[in-house]
Amino acid sequence: MKLQQLRYIWEVAHHDLNVSATAQSLYTSQPGISKQIRLLEDELGVEVFARSGKHLTRVTPAGERIITTAGEILRKVESIKQIAQEFSNEKKGTLTIATTHTQARYALPAVISGFIKQYPDVALHMHQGTPMQIAEMAADGTVDFAIATEGLELFNDLIMMPCYRWNRCVVVPQGHPLAKLPKLTLEALAEHSIVTYVFGFTGRSKLDEAFSHRGLTPKVVFTAADADVIKTYVRLGLGVGIVAKMAVDATLDPDLVVLDASELFEASVTKIGFRRGTFLRGFMCDFIEKFAPHLTRDVLAKAVQCHNKSELEELFHDVELPTY
Repeated sequence: MKLQQLRYIWEVAHHDLNVSATAQSLYTSQPGISKQIRLLEDELGVEVFARSGKHLTRVTPAGERIITTAGEILRKVESIKQIAQEFSNEKKGTLTIATTHTQARYALPAVISGFIKQYPDVALHMHQGTPMQIAEMAADGTVDFAIATEGLELFNDLIMMPCYRWNRCVVVPQGHPLAKLPKLTLEALAEHSIVTYVFGFTGRSKLDEAFSHRGLTPKVVFTAADADVIKTYVRLGLGVGIVAKMAVDATLDPDLVVLDASELFEASVTKIGFRRGTFLRGFMCDFIEKFAPHLTRDVLAKAVQCHNKSELEELFHDVELPTY
């Protein structure tokens, strides 16, 4: 049994059983991957993949368990490499992050700029996706860190730490009736068409909960994952926008009226998460602290020792998070 064979079955399983696409991603040949998978199956005495002719059709029950264990082994191998790199060159390596558009566009630029200046020899890669995709990438080891507001709590093998609180604002064109009200209310909002985030994105659940609690049904006519797209359609008159307050800039959005909505919706908390058992290199700890200054190395060490979500919540129970 070879590590290369374990990597092949892991990658094929995560490329929708497409051996050709797997070969392209690994810069190798399709026949070579197929041969190594067959050799592994012959050695193990079970099929990892069911086949129809030359095509892989599904992962077998035995294959599911084998691939899961293979993933764990590959992550351990990566940790060994990380440990070696930390001692051979503590300021050189790779850091991979998965996050949403809002975090990438508004919360991370200053952090990443400062990090790259401090660690010019660390290659930093960013993936954007839905909160569920982000959490899955962290859970299966595709990325080092997941940064999101929704979705991370669904994965028990992630260590999740709170970074900051944030709330929403309403954006409308100049002269809009809502801008003339002495006080913004949910009832007034519910009378207008709404443009906001796709469900599951950027604290959308808090928005829906607020309307539901008051017995109101918002008229959501358009949704997007990107705050800039939402603002574009507000400008076109499609509806009033509800976005993260950090996603509006008076300099960049002078044509929009910004109405504070922090009293209408419960604040959301953005978290950073990584897979339990991840070896945190020095520059990885520094990145986390740049993004959330209260997450010092001492705090990270305590978080890693927590055995479950309850212990993590207790650790951060009395922490005063910054609000944006």
